[in-house]
Amino acid sequence: MQINTWLARHAQTLLGSLGRIVQHPVATLMTMAVIAVALALPLFLDVFLQNLRSATSDWNQAFDISVYLDKQVPAARVQALAKELRGRPDVANVRVITADEALTQFKTGSGFGHALDALTDNPLPDTLIVTPALAASTPEGTEVLKQALAGSAGVQTVQIDTDWVKRLVALLDIMRRIVQLTGGLLGLGVMLVIGNTIRLDILNRRAEIEVMKLVGATDGFARRPFLYSGVWYGLGGGLLALILVALAVALLAQPVARLAALYGSQFRLRGLGFGVSVTILMVSVALGWLGSWLAATRHIKQIEPT
Repeated sequence: MQINTWLARHAQTLLGSLGRIVQHPVATLMTMAVIAVALALPLFLDVFLQNLRSATSDWNQAFDISVYLDKQVPAARVQALAKELRGRPDVANVRVITADEALTQFKTGSGFGHALDALTDNPLPDTLIVTPALAASTPEGTEVLKQALAGSAGVQTVQIDTDWVKRLVALLDIMRRIVQLTGGLLGLGVMLVIGNTIRLDILNRRAEIEVMKLVGATDGFARRPFLYSGVWYGLGGGLLALILVALAVALLAQPVARLAALYGSQFRLRGLGFGVSVTILMVSVALGWLGSWLAATRHIKQIEPT
């Protein structure tokens, strides 16, 4: 029975606080809009970063390793080595390019076909193109695989260029930290905006709070409606922020798709998922509650009936 009464009081206060802020629609929408802009900026940066990671996530193609074999290695040994490498857990695929195939490709692509016909011997070796498994498709993982390949019998040279990928990974890590710092600072800004709004509301209702305390209301009881007002501000700002991000993604989706098509990619810009959206709403509500709690606790404590 006591629990039902407690829940009924909180529900009444929750709806009452909503009705109070709805009575001032312009001021309420302006406050929520400020919160939405503050939340939407780091959200959009995060969407951009996640899409950039997704667009460059196919590392196993970027980390292909070229293994050049000694010219004296027989064809049977080449195929045996390829089969052996395919059995490694850190290798996804091995493609064999024979010396004759390599020479034919070089003749076709280089434009020196007639000059190469004058050669009495094929100068190109058999080659293995090794694609690392997804779990090993990192600069560190491919370096380990490179050392293992270099130690195999019959291998003359192992070539891989991962410097640009290392730079990209480092750049993405810096961007991720920037997004986190920006989100933290703007989250603090949301708390300050809500706290200041609640402070002004408390000052406007000072006489009402004095009367409540005069008849025996505790600070917690007087603070409760302001806490729920902060929750509504946070929820409204979070919903507006999600709408802004969704609109931004919708506006950019077609240009991004056209750009990806020029590079022969089927990449499509992705927005925030359902789980992330729910998390954002929970965070915005928590920021609203915390900002209102800090402001209400401080200012209501200072109000005493005279």
